[in-house]
Amino acid sequence: MRAAVLESYDEPLAVRDCDPPTPDPDGAVVAVEACGICRSDWHAWQGHGDWADDDVPIGQVLGHEPAGRVVETGDRVTTVSSGDRVVVPFNLGDGTCGYCRNGHGNVCTGGWALGFESDVPGAFAERVAVPQADYNLVGLPDSVDFDAAAALGCRYVTAFHALAHRADIAAGDRVAVHGCGGLGLAAVQIASALGASVIAVDIREDPLAMARDVGANTVVDASAVADVPAAIEAETDGGAEVSVDALGRAETCRNSVRCLRPRGTHVQVGLTTDAERGEVALPTDWITRWDIDVLGSRGMPPSRYDDLLRLVADGTLNPGALVTRRVALEAVSERLAAMTDYGTDGIELVTEFGR
Repeated sequence: MRAAVLESYDEPLAVRDCDPPTPDPDGAVVAVEACGICRSDWHAWQGHGDWADDDVPIGQVLGHEPAGRVVETGDRVTTVSSGDRVVVPFNLGDGTCGYCRNGHGNVCTGGWALGFESDVPGAFAERVAVPQADYNLVGLPDSVDFDAAAALGCRYVTAFHALAHRADIAAGDRVAVHGCGGLGLAAVQIASALGASVIAVDIREDPLAMARDVGANTVVDASAVADVPAAIEAETDGGAEVSVDALGRAETCRNSVRCLRPRGTHVQVGLTTDAERGEVALPTDWITRWDIDVLGSRGMPPSRYDDLLRLVADGTLNPGALVTRRVALEAVSERLAAMTDYGTDGIELVTEFGR
């Protein structure tokens, strides 16, 4: 099969023939119909993560946002079979630990991060192997196409888990979203659909326009205001109840915390770059003074995907509206390079894998 392989950091991926995967007794193989190209792939491609012992090994097949059809299953798999339409979470649980059994498989200590470690080659490939298929594979409703399912990826499910499960936003809440890439735009659309009033923040005109299209009530051009938290406070009559840093820069993280009203909640979903190396200084005394909650959020437990898929199937949420480009496997390196200077908008997908 053809796959895009990391041979050197910050260099074009090698698109080459690789041995097709086979399932282990508890696993399955999925023929990939679509796979998102995510900023987390960019972090891997850049070699980020050494500060957390989390850098991706050379030789890795990248890609962690696939949807497709099951083509082969192991002998012990009982809940999926060949031909089933599925979406594959990037945060794969072992299905047996206390976190998995209690509905928190996204933080499974014995799990895998699809496309980021050698035991689980990724989905910039014609086929991808999925361990513990009964636990990890999520069936797709017939009304959800593969492009929309791939757009769920890590970005949409991360935003949904962050807002609906971690921050528990309610109708009428004022929600600020800092950074309007694919993750931030997903957060805008989800917060709006859940009844929040949304303020979107970015420095680029096109993402801000797209944020308005998918539900933002107000946008703030951070390049045009001297004080982003003050601008949000003015727009919200006192600050946001919930604020999301969807970018992971020190400035956006601090702005997110400082734009909150008393007893507000900051949710961190954006990953840092080598400028921050995993560490951001926060206004700790201010957090203490105003009873601010600080939450992290990563992915979503496979067992909770149905919460999201119901809203996609009935049209409440439309991840396909965030898809701006579909490319062949050979174009992945070019699209990753474009992310270096924030030259992508919305969610881009790989949809052509063959020659």
